[in-house]
This record gives sequence, C-alpha cells and structure tokens, in this order.
Amino acid sequence: METTLQITLFFAAILIAISVGMAIAVGLRRAKTGILWLHGDDDELLRRMRAHGNFTEYVPLALIGLAGAEWVGAPAWFVVGCGVMLLVARLMHYATLRGSGQGPGRTLGAGLTSLSMLACAVAILVYLAGWA
Repeated sequence: METTLQITLFFAAILIAISVGMAIAVGLRRAKTGILWLHGDDDELLRRMRAHGNFTEYVPLALIGLAGAEWVGAPAWFVVGCGVMLLVARLMHYATLRGSGQGPGRTLGAGLTSLSMLACAVAILVYLAGWA
C-alpha cells in the first residue's frame, strides 16, 4: 500500500510551528532578562524552557507513532483523531506550564499525549500482525 503520510505531515507542520513559537518565547525572555545560560532565578524563563523542553521530548516520538499508524494503513479518521488529540494535549500542557504550572491542564495534557502515543503504537502492532 502506498501512502504519502499527508495527515501526519499536516500535524507535523502545525506542531513544528508551535515549537518554533515556544523557542522564540524562550529567546525573548532570555533577551529581556539577560540570562544566557540555564534559567538563573527567573521562574518565568524556567517555565518557558520546561514547556518547550517537554514538548520536544514527546512530540517527535508521537509523530513517529502517528506516521507509523498512517503508514501501516490505519483509517484516516483514526490518524486524524490521534493527531487532534496530540495537538490539543500539547496546547493544554503548554498553557498550564506557561501559567501557574499547576492544575488539571497539565495532567490532562500529559495523559492525552500518552493516550495518543499508545493508540498509535497499538494500531501499528495490530496492522503489522495482520489483525486488522
């Protein structure tokens, strides 16, 4: 089966743009505070750094899972659903970390990220095993 990974590429483009925005937010805070290494004692810089760091820790692997699910032939509705779940989850997580750092948005964002990744992993295994 030939696939062009159009769905995954769509979500990758959006998530890349978000990541660049996060990196710019860190850079702007560094410029404002003059802190060029680590975070000093600036809690806002630390929150921005961790929000971006967490994003870059999870999103690449999630996109590999999304691409894998699309590649093996999972239905488009499933791939889109996992992509939307990932996007919403990452935005919730980021918004919470940029705010107080506490609250249900962080937990829900992390949980939905994991659920999206796990769903893609299961789909890949199911399709590779020929069970679908």
